Amino acid sequence: MPAQNQVEVETLAQFRKEVFEEGIIAEGDTLGTDDETFIRFLRARKFNVKLAKKMLQDCQQWRKTVEGVGIDELYRRIDPFDYHERRAVFDCWPMWFHKKGRPINVHFFGGMDLNKLYKECTPEKHWQTVLVNAESLTREILPAASKSAGRTIGSVLVIVDLQGFGLSQFWQMKSLAQQSFQVSQDYYPETMGQLAVVNAPSSFTFIWGIIKPWLSQETVDKVQILGADYREELLRLVDEEALPTVLGGKCTCADEVDGADGEKSACHLSGAGPWLDDRVGWGPNAQSAGSIRTSSSGGSAYEDAQ
Repeated sequence: MPAQNQVEVETLAQFRKEVFEEGIIAEGDTLGTDDETFIRFLRARKFNVKLAKKMLQDCQQWRKTVEGVGIDELYRRIDPFDYHERRAVFDCWPMWFHKKGRPINVHFFGGMDLNKLYKECTPEKHWQTVLVNAESLTREILPAASKSAGRTIGSVLVIVDLQGFGLSQFWQMKSLAQQSFQVSQDYYPETMGQLAVVNAPSSFTFIWGIIKPWLSQETVDKVQILGADYREELLRLVDEEALPTVLGGKCTCADEVDGADGEKSACHLSGAGPWLDDRVGWGPNAQSAGSIRTSSSGGSAYEDAQ
């Protein structure tokens, strides 16, 4: 969302000038130096330039040091749409982006079984896939969605389906969920436009009481908790043709997009959206097929995502 008034325009100009002069950011940084990126940090700190600069500085430090290698190197190592453990991760914790316009980011927690997952994927690798998934949002998803729509799209609609989810799964994922919220709020601020929780069980009142203190008030204000009768509300937010059938829409992706395994895939594995247009990544399937794309600039798809 661009600056909304003259005060915000002037504050953005001041912020841009100071972060470059103070060496907090430089042209070419993969975080981005566009107005939309800077506006996100300003908005997260209520357009207080001093606080927004501190937030950006902390983010830059995290990007250089996360997992001991930095987010750029991690992204080079793990293609978020194509890595060896992707199917195992999605069987346990489906978490994917979908469709045109404002993207939706869907999570299904009912099948959560981290003990099963960690027999095929180490906890460390799983956490790294969570990080590159978050990075893909600002590096690939939102820019491609904006280009396709012909307008700035700066946030996603997050849908969390809790059908079959209970306290046993929550205790499994509690630490992971808390870390994920922290990363999202601190390093990818203002990218969640709205969060809709569907099929919330009766136990969610207790669960929400634990989660809520982790979140900023601005994030809490974006959360809408729905029960089983959620379809009409979701269709106010998402076109029926873009909403997966499992959530009450009409999309199956069955005939649209090849999944990471090279086969036709349903919505959760396809990751369908404009960010996949002409994209062949740098993961194991692309390598085994010998099809890592060379861009017009002579770089790989990974380099295009810089």
